[in-house]
Amino acid sequence: MALCFVCRGINGATFTLVNKCDFTVWPGILASSDSSRLDTTGFELPRGESRSFPAPPGWSGRFWGRTGCNFDGQGLGSCAVGDCGSGQVECNGAGAVPPATLAEFTIASVAGTGTQDFYDVSMVDGYNLPMIVDTTGGSGTCATTGCATDLNRKCPVKLKTAGGAACKSACDAFGTPEYCCSGAYASPDACKPSEYSLVFKTACPKSYSYAYDDASSTFTCSAADYTITFCPTSQM
Repeated sequence: MALCFVCRGINGATFTLVNKCDFTVWPGILASSDSSRLDTTGFELPRGESRSFPAPPGWSGRFWGRTGCNFDGQGLGSCAVGDCGSGQVECNGAGAVPPATLAEFTIASVAGTGTQDFYDVSMVDGYNLPMIVDTTGGSGTCATTGCATDLNRKCPVKLKTAGGAACKSACDAFGTPEYCCSGAYASPDACKPSEYSLVFKTACPKSYSYAYDDASSTFTCSAADYTITFCPTSQM
């Protein structure tokens, strides 16, 4: 008997990626080391289109949007922002080169038992595209989260990338322990919001703005499917 990976609440979750940007986005997908890869690890998503992927119970990983991409007929090439460094449309186990907005998920290992999925939208590695996550059919809090604001227009000068197509995190821009929550700052008590992370948090209060921004940025839902929208047309 064939497994039904798309049966919500029985076998994991289904992720649907939607592109509402005025341009093509090339989503990248990175599964955690203990999770199986989905149907693809990177693909082209033209304006106005969507694509869905079933995921098994216990799957964890992240999604992001690559922009300014140029791939040939064999799928070889690269992207100006959010590139994964694989030299191909498929990311093949490589993550996003910062800065990139990330949607992160951990799906319950035993679906249909009331255990919770965890999800968030993170700007810890910087920001490149507006992105929100919506839930369908779940139980629990199941809140919409993400960042519908175009932060590239509000990016502090010291964090702007060339051309203004993305906004770096303070860690990526300056590399100091204070901003990277490393070394003597590698704990929630020691690493606090900075003037730069607060720019992100003020604009997008439900998203991760720095490494220890858990309390207001991690969300839970049980037995849900998830829609990840690039450049949503309405504010949350």
